[in-house]
Amino acid sequence: MSVTALAGVAALAFWLAATVIARHRAESAADLAALAAASHAAEGPTGACERARWVTTRMGVTLLTCRWQQLDALVEVEAPSPGLAGLPRSSARARAGPAG
Repeated sequence: MSVTALAGVAALAFWLAATVIARHRAESAADLAALAAASHAAEGPTGACERARWVTTRMGVTLLTCRWQQLDALVEVEAPSPGLAGLPRSSARARAGPAG
């Protein structure tokens, strides 16, 4: 019975770690995608958002939205997460714009 309990605790720890890793991946991808879009702002919103999509595709996440608010790029992404029932998917938002 103790082996079963330990196996259950180990499985729960594995799922928790996988969820945290997915959340960190989503946050990193959102940050990089927003920076990529902001750095290509001269190409216009469409070109800049295509650069953000390129970054998110390479990082293995899905770009949900890419929009502009004045000179800031606003990006929202979603990362695949372990399919544990009841847990929301890992998503993140980021904002990047000119330094000045």
